[in-house]
Amino acid sequence: MTIKNSTIPAFRNMEPAERLKALYEKCPALAEQIFTFTGETALSLEQADGMIENVVGRFQLPLGVATNFVINEKEYLIPMAVEEPSVVAAASYMAKLARDSGGFRAAADRPVMRAQIQVMGIHDLSEARRKILENKEHIIKSANEKDRTLCALGGGCEDVEVYSFPETPAGAMLIVHLLVDVRDAMGANTVNTMAEHVAPLIEKLTAGKTRLRILSNLADKRLVSASVTLSARQFSTKQFEGQEVVKGIVEASAFAEVDPYRAATHNKGIMNGIDPIVLATGNDWRAVEAGAHAFAAQNGQYTALSRWRIGPDHSLTGTIKLPMAVGLVGGATKTHPAAQAALALLGVETAGELAEVIAAVGLAQNLAALRALASEGIQRGHMALHARNIALQAGASAKDIDAVVNEMVGAHEITIDHASKILSRLHAHGTDPQ
Repeated sequence: MTIKNSTIPAFRNMEPAERLKALYEKCPALAEQIFTFTGETALSLEQADGMIENVVGRFQLPLGVATNFVINEKEYLIPMAVEEPSVVAAASYMAKLARDSGGFRAAADRPVMRAQIQVMGIHDLSEARRKILENKEHIIKSANEKDRTLCALGGGCEDVEVYSFPETPAGAMLIVHLLVDVRDAMGANTVNTMAEHVAPLIEKLTAGKTRLRILSNLADKRLVSASVTLSARQFSTKQFEGQEVVKGIVEASAFAEVDPYRAATHNKGIMNGIDPIVLATGNDWRAVEAGAHAFAAQNGQYTALSRWRIGPDHSLTGTIKLPMAVGLVGGATKTHPAAQAALALLGVETAGELAEVIAAVGLAQNLAALRALASEGIQRGHMALHARNIALQAGASAKDIDAVVNEMVGAHEITIDHASKILSRLHAHGTDPQ
């Protein structure tokens, strides 16, 4: 499904029921699936019991929709499952700025995953390595016997790599990699099954004993990149000149590039945009997180996943690159009704396209955080939204929550005690709507 325009005026100010209606109007063909976003039909207890072990219930997260995104000249509405305030709003606002400059560009590698086979008890690592490489085609053929459907779709095992580790705490070991094009799957089950299947053949060739046979979440052959360019004037406000904000963003980026302590927080901001989409679409956010952070440390020092630089006429260009092992088939993407609805709303046709969308949103989220840090500070916008959570914790009803939030933000005192005092005063003056 393709939407004509991903902007929804005043979407942020609507009530949840009004937002659902707005989505219906944007995507009339998805009316039934969109209803699952309410949670009422999203996941039955029986379905949950079939997904994992020892099920006793379901745990819900807020599901929001980020608007305004244009990626590779295509409009997207982005479902995001996340508990942290400001994430959805920040991504939507950055997408609104970016669309004025043509939106985001993104590109994904082919969906190649690695299976790793650990071989122990080898006396001559060099000779064992030689035998495996000599029999590479035989190993590839054997692996592909386990998934003829994948091969028919144009995927399958396509290469073998061998790595030697003469000295480890457990002794010498040989590690064999199967490189597998998994098409539109995340690929864990596929590559694990192939590794199990070829393990006896590896043992025969090396006279060793295979131990671990499992995928790697450092999917460095399945990278995705995204970029965006914005003019300095788009960052101008009454308080700040756009050029100064751009300069601050670039300085913040440089800080994260050289300092792992800052890089960890910088990358967490990127994952604020990435994880909610991975989660909403039923993909494995832990695998994506592991791959991203391992990739950030691939050169021996943990560093930023994104780069921001000043371009011609003080424009700002941002780029990001990271592994993105996500799929459209298998696992929760096919068993969770809300995940299916999220994929339908996105309208992505391939796993690569989904990866491109995710990377672009991660870059947008990163920009939102850096812009705030370079101008009014991260707390101003974040705490305004956080105040709603504080008001709810203090017992504010839906009708008096805005009054409590506005007073807390105005006083720069966002605490449960302050919220409780405001509520007590409102109730004492007879303004309690209940």
